[in-house]
Amino acid sequence: MCGLAGIVRPEPGPDVDETVLRRMASALRHRGPDGFGLALDPGAGFVSTRLAIFDIPGGWQPLQAAGSGALLVYNGEIYNHPELRAKLKREGASFSTRCDTEVLLQLLERYGTAALERLNGQFALAWWQPDERRLTMVRDRFGVRPLHYSRLADGALVFGSEAKAIFASGLLAPEPDLLGIDDTFTLWGPRAPRSAFAGVAQVPPGGIVVWERGELREERWWRPEPGPAGADGDGTAANDAHGRLEELLRDSVRLRLRADVPVGTYLSGGLDSSLVTALAREEAGAELRSFSVAFHDATYDERPHQERVARALGTIHHVVEAGHAEIAAALPTAVRHAERPLVRTAPVPLLLLAEEVRRQGITVVATGEGADELFWGYDLFKEVVLREMHARDPERATAMIDRLYPYLAGGERRGPAWRRALLEAGDPDDPLSSHASRAAATETVRALYSEPVRAAVGADPAMGRLRRELPGGFAGWGSLDRAAWLELTTPLEPHLLSAQADRVSMAHGVEGRFPFLDHRVFALAAELPASSKLAGLDDKVALRELAARLLPAEIAQRPKQPYRAPEVAPFFAPGAPGWVEDLLSCEALAASCLWDPARVEGLVRRCRAGRATGVREGMALVGVLSTQIWHHEYFGDGARPTEAETAEPRVRIDRRGGGRGPAREEAANG
Repeated sequence: MCGLAGIVRPEPGPDVDETVLRRMASALRHRGPDGFGLALDPGAGFVSTRLAIFDIPGGWQPLQAAGSGALLVYNGEIYNHPELRAKLKREGASFSTRCDTEVLLQLLERYGTAALERLNGQFALAWWQPDERRLTMVRDRFGVRPLHYSRLADGALVFGSEAKAIFASGLLAPEPDLLGIDDTFTLWGPRAPRSAFAGVAQVPPGGIVVWERGELREERWWRPEPGPAGADGDGTAANDAHGRLEELLRDSVRLRLRADVPVGTYLSGGLDSSLVTALAREEAGAELRSFSVAFHDATYDERPHQERVARALGTIHHVVEAGHAEIAAALPTAVRHAERPLVRTAPVPLLLLAEEVRRQGITVVATGEGADELFWGYDLFKEVVLREMHARDPERATAMIDRLYPYLAGGERRGPAWRRALLEAGDPDDPLSSHASRAAATETVRALYSEPVRAAVGADPAMGRLRRELPGGFAGWGSLDRAAWLELTTPLEPHLLSAQADRVSMAHGVEGRFPFLDHRVFALAAELPASSKLAGLDDKVALRELAARLLPAEIAQRPKQPYRAPEVAPFFAPGAPGWVEDLLSCEALAASCLWDPARVEGLVRRCRAGRATGVREGMALVGVLSTQIWHHEYFGDGARPTEAETAEPRVRIDRRGGGRGPAREEAANG
């Protein structure tokens, strides 16, 4: 696991300033706390900060190809690298390290980007071919690992795992992208290639961006699409698919336990993380450590379920309890690492959890993300079923709607109006109708925009942009397949895998791994009969059948309870930080130019009085407050220059003299 960054220019001169590269490395030190490497080429420079997981002494980057002189900086893991290494050896390849980076570079050298199809992993990479002056940037299928870039006026390109590395170069100053902000408050995060910063793009999940002598082209090497679903009436085929699901999940977990450092799991107490933990426990043995978030507020606390699973499986279990004070205190750190506003506080306790995981000596954790998207576990999928039922049998659908969102408190369920809003949300002929209620949930945030922001996004709102970017034939897909695609491409990558996973875990140098997001598991899930995922309102049918053999019955059949955290109380409870009132003052709101101070004042008054108890008002408060923090951190008084890395690089490659040969110098490996 690493952070990567660099600068490439269309011509060999002028050289890239090493001090600039050291500042970029320093901005990514949290992603690679074990050291950094640096490479200089005529008119180009690269850095990599390292979190050592495979081949601790030998796996340093940038890595140079022996023949061509190509360079690779890479963030992530190729889980099947031992098998790929063995195949390359049979083809005559030799290796000087045991790390997956060298396997990846040799594959790229032999097969180009066609090699990507062979990879089972989560990664972002930048591959420099000096003779062609070509930089190829790639991101994994689901966008687990981030990669940002900015094209400068002179044709040069600056890139980094995170936008803060680009800003640390001094070649681009941060400015808000108002459409990226609107994406966040509609779809829960900016959809790649857009980011929250003007002039900073993201390589899309499954994307390739090639820069060659100042010109850019974009490609996709993978896209999520529904598979040829099996017939619901074919019981033999369904049973066979269920058996293959267990085999694939076991293998996916086995691969994601590969490391030269200890691996643990996150255990929420729900079906998905419990199933991952059960399979990991069988593979890893008695020393498996599991980690959970607990809350003082019983509304959000899942501790009894977590402890029940940990006892049943025999893991060494650790709990981090997040109170209101801890959540409020850590929100600015979460926003700074997310590099954008948030719609919920849920990333904050996971930031605190990663800190404890690292303190316990664990640098890799396997988690349950992706299961709900692949196996239709969210209540949003049930909304689709009930809306279609409502068109045929309104009374039956209305009677069943209360089975949805059972975890919401009474104040968040609004009787007949609440039921009607869910059942009648959206135009049934609109291909985005499955997500109409999700977009509606953030209307309270968008209603607080300042007039300039309202004018900037009003003519091109996020849902309209998304509608124009739908894949060909999307309208002809089944309604649940459409909903699943939207879940995979909106909240999963920009919110769950970014702000709530990669950014908060890597803030403390902890790598998350996601067995459900193995592309083989995705392909099988797409082929399963619909009834193996959602039968009536019974969700994740195939997963629950597997869990029934591995977990306590009450966990295997436990209804979905999405992970949430308190959203209003932490910022208005006694002892709340003084900066909350400062950032929500009319003066601060006016200074950021993003919000209408008078409208926000009404929301703050309700929050302060304890009357803001619903989901929408909670999201609005978090949205405004996190945006104010983000603005302060990146554009306001909180912005601060990045100091250049002063340590010696563990790997140094300097080819500015014109030769390729042995221009590689390494400090002693510890």
